[in-house]
Parts: sequence; C-alpha cells; structure tokens
Amino acid sequence: MNILITGASSGIGRQLALDYASDGHNVVVCGRNSEALSEVQKNHPDKITCSSFDITDKASTKEALAKVNDIDVAILCAGVCEYLDTNNFDADMFERVFRVNVFGTMNCVEAMLPQFNPSARLVIVDSLARLLPFTKAQAYGGSKAAMHYIARSLEVDLKPRGIKVQTVSPGFVKTPMTDANDFEMPMRVDVEFASQAIIKGIRKGKRDIAFPWVFSSLLKLMSIFPESLQVKLSEQMARKQSS
Repeated sequence: MNILITGASSGIGRQLALDYASDGHNVVVCGRNSEALSEVQKNHPDKITCSSFDITDKASTKEALAKVNDIDVAILCAGVCEYLDTNNFDADMFERVFRVNVFGTMNCVEAMLPQFNPSARLVIVDSLARLLPFTKAQAYGGSKAAMHYIARSLEVDLKPRGIKVQTVSPGFVKTPMTDANDFEMPMRVDVEFASQAIIKGIRKGKRDIAFPWVFSSLLKLMSIFPESLQVKLSEQMARKQSS
C-alpha cells in the first residue's frame, strides 16, 4: 500500500512510518522539520519518501501533496497542544491550536482528495480529550472535538466515492508533546503500542480506533453522563491535579 502520514517527524506519526515501512509498504512522511524526516527515512530509504511543508500554509500543502499519487491510506497525525490559564486568558492560543489541528488538517484533506485511490482510507487523529470538559484543555479538546465531528460528517459525504473515513482517539501516549505535561497521565502508553493499535484498527476497518481500551471505555462511559455530572467529575480531577 501507499501510505501518507503527516506529523511524521516524531511521536506516533514517526512510529507509524517505521512500522508500515518495516511491513513493506511505501510511506510518504510529512512534516515541517526536514532534518527529522530525513532521520526517519534513513531507517528504510527504499520505502520512505520525505515531503517537508507546513500544513497551515495552504499553498505549500497543495503544492507538496500534488506530487503524491495513488494514496491508499492517509493518516493525519500533525497536531499541537497548549493549555489555557484562565487567569491570563489568551484568545490567540485558540487560533494557534485550531490553525494546526483543524484548519491545517483540512488543508491536507483538500489537497489529497484528488490523489486518493478508489476505496482509500482517510484517517484523522483526534483525542479522547474531546469526550469531557477537562481543565485547561479548552483549546486542545475543542479542536479535537471539532476534528471528530468533521470526520464523521466527511464519512457520510465521502462514502459514495468509496473513501472510508476513520478516526483515531488516543489517550495519553508518551511523545515529546506529552513529555511537556506537568500532571499525572493515567494509563499512558508508548508509541509502539499506539502504532500497533492504529495499524490494527485501520486494517480491521474500525470507525473509531480508541486506546488504551480501559481508559477509553471509562471516558466514553462518563461522556454519556449528564453534563452537570461531567463538570463535577472534571472539577474533582482538576482539584486532584492541583493538590
């Protein structure tokens, strides 16, 4: 298969590229850091191709992805996370986070749709953070909730074209992004676990690939509680983090 992965210079995207290449697939790794992408390519130079661009730049995204043909699976992993301090409210932070997580991802979708093979898979990585009103996660969780909604809506409209839309909802995964967190991250898994869960889920055609199973099941259960109870649970978790 021909696999395209954004955000492939580190974290989950990097591991996915290595695992798919190890299995003999052709992989296009995308990201802003050309040096980091080259380091990924060195592991499988015959299977991995680099494409360096900034997904928030629509013109460069379209130019770069126009050169990629016959995409079987596109996994859109690129994303950023910032946490809000309501004592020093920063509306610009929402714009920064949404620019990458939502608008950057949609730039990729627009550019790739003409390159998809029949029965291609579009895989959008959101987060389990979309399920509950977590403290300080207004921008990050909101962007991931938006991505999940967009993906489900795209699933409806792209089905007649034979394109299957799948979402990935990870919990905490040990990556450079989560290494910066200063709070407890329950049931955090490594990138090897995350990559295999995603690859298996894509292969099985799962609509939403959520992991780890226990953590995702707990959050999905809490997400159907009345909103007032969800807020109380989040308040308790916030107090625990600050204690």
